[in-house]
Amino acid sequence: MNPDMTGDMAATMLADLVLLMPELLLAGTAVVGLLLGSFLPRHRQWLVRALAAAATVVALVYTVVDWPDEAASVFSGTYAVDTATALARVAVLVSVLLVLAMATPRIAGHARETEFVVLLLLGALGAVMLAGANDLLLLAAAYLLASVPLYALVAFAKDSLSTEASLKYYLLGALLGTVMLFGVMILAGVGMGSDYVTLHHTVGMAPAAAAAVGVVALLAGLLFKAGAVPGHFWVPDVTEGTSPPVGAIVTTIPKIGAVVALYRLAAIPFAATDLDWSLLIAVLAAVTMTLGNLGAFFQTNVRRLLAYSTISQLGYLLMAVAVADRADLALSSLLLYVAAYSVTNLGAFAVVCALPQAHTLDDFRGLRRRRPWLAVSLAVCLLGLVGTPPTGVFAGKLTIFTATADAGLWWLLVVAAVNTVASVFYYLRWIVPAMRSGDDLPPPDRTSTRTAYVAAGVSIVVGLAAGPILAAVDGGLFRP
Repeated sequence: MNPDMTGDMAATMLADLVLLMPELLLAGTAVVGLLLGSFLPRHRQWLVRALAAAATVVALVYTVVDWPDEAASVFSGTYAVDTATALARVAVLVSVLLVLAMATPRIAGHARETEFVVLLLLGALGAVMLAGANDLLLLAAAYLLASVPLYALVAFAKDSLSTEASLKYYLLGALLGTVMLFGVMILAGVGMGSDYVTLHHTVGMAPAAAAAVGVVALLAGLLFKAGAVPGHFWVPDVTEGTSPPVGAIVTTIPKIGAVVALYRLAAIPFAATDLDWSLLIAVLAAVTMTLGNLGAFFQTNVRRLLAYSTISQLGYLLMAVAVADRADLALSSLLLYVAAYSVTNLGAFAVVCALPQAHTLDDFRGLRRRRPWLAVSLAVCLLGLVGTPPTGVFAGKLTIFTATADAGLWWLLVVAAVNTVASVFYYLRWIVPAMRSGDDLPPPDRTSTRTAYVAAGVSIVVGLAAGPILAAVDGGLFRP
């Protein structure tokens, strides 16, 4: 081989690796942490947690400093490095830091503390790869990486509830993951390639029936990962059965990657087909937000309430996917909502982690009198999930509604508005007891309490900085 050609290939590969620095930091820290934890005594396992936090901060700073000015791809176009990937990195990395903080009281000094941290990092890496995947084969690999570590995390407590939750999570994930692989096989076959650029030019010429089956099968796996209808059945049982920090993980981190992956598919390969996939996504969005709200209405267990809440939130996110090729604001509104939802949802879970003995809505009675700022944080996060100004979810929901109106899907906009108003009911069912007088509550965990304060504050900051965030993610998606 020509030495000059070899040098060019090496330089190109090195440049690709530099663009993937956040992903490499997550992967490398997981490997180093696992090796380090194998030799550290039990009382020194916190070093792995500290290493993970430090690497996450470095990756976060690198992502912000090296924000992509224009959309690009690496490794022959199989992985996109654009504003969608960058925002997903930020959301996932911030989520990892918040989860590490709220999980500290439960895992500090635990015999398997290192395993918890490593599984969290690997699951986060899978979520980021889902967001950046620009090839069906890489998408399938990212799906597995975003799933398998979380199956183990759900059963981390090794009790009957967590084991049952993990089994339900795994069985449904294996089923819909297999269906997804079937879809990958069909689309790669009829499209004569697996990368999105090739599919964009070829899948439109494929037999309509085969393309339709492939699209639906592919959607099945990603909708499961996102926790949307029809792959939503696991969400309440898993969230209730596992520990609150793990519940926060499975209802937040994988969803970030899944919704960005759905958008990327809708905007590139699906857009080239004659299928009315937009209507399919719009119907799924309406059903998801409606069933999520209906399931949350009369829940008394706070974790099940948050689980159904996160299902309904996915309905609003799918609205942006449904108008991916029909509205200019679709991508930026989706990314803003993803960032706002992730920190707001984690803030609500941080309050749950701060009071581990409180399981029902009534258990939070008297929170305002005993811990007023924790009660305020809870109110900010729950009202933020409704979409109350000036929180980030309000700004995200407003821009998604605007994009939906621009696309002419008025019926979907009406359904979303009705669901938004209806959701106030079950969030107030939690807020009102917390603001009333009640029995003395046990002292909350300080680390989780501070995490709730930070998350609530960041939720408001995201709302106030919505303009700059929308401008930062307006660079677009990597397209053919």
